[in-house]
Amino acid sequence: MAAHPLTVGFDLDMTLIDTRPGIRAAYHELSARTGTFVDADLAVSRLGPPLEEEIRQWFPEERVAEIADLYRSLYPEYAVAASSALPGARQALDAVHRAGGRTIVVTAKYEPSAKLHLAHLGLDVDALIGSLWAAGKAEALNKHHAQVYVGDHLGDIVGAHTAGALCVAVATGPCDATELRAAGAEVVLDDLTEFPSWLERYVAEGADGDEAAAT
Repeated sequence: MAAHPLTVGFDLDMTLIDTRPGIRAAYHELSARTGTFVDADLAVSRLGPPLEEEIRQWFPEERVAEIADLYRSLYPEYAVAASSALPGARQALDAVHRAGGRTIVVTAKYEPSAKLHLAHLGLDVDALIGSLWAAGKAEALNKHHAQVYVGDHLGDIVGAHTAGALCVAVATGPCDATELRAAGAEVVLDDLTEFPSWLERYVAEGADGDEAAAT
């Protein structure tokens, strides 16, 4: 018997939400405001790490904090409405709640921006924790006793394993299924439409992630 009720953590960008159109628009506006070219298509092809890592590709180190603040100030207007829920996102969250569990979002994204996305799309989660990346995500996963973490990036696998959680990876972000398996994800799904049936097996089999694993 689990020591705590079922808690499932989810990443945000490219796991629950396709933020590429909105982030692309925000980078275009950032370029217009600063006069510095940012290849928005390239930037949105590698979502996952903290914003500052991308900003460093286009601006000198001494301007990173300033430009990151500017980008975040533009984000609500340019990025939120343009972004959409990925297939299966609502159903995945609902499946956890139907199983009597809790859902948390643990993301590298600036938390106020993440909150705007969830509110705009009406995605119901029990807790949101922002500005955590890779191994740092374990801080929130452990605090909330998450047994499972769902993400799309190699950094999400690191976060899950650092927390001692089962990693369910979805091949909807920059990493394909082969990369995700090679990095140690116990479960790899094409997308979140496959998550409810996986979760049903996971719960039925006593939260034995190996027995419930999908390929």
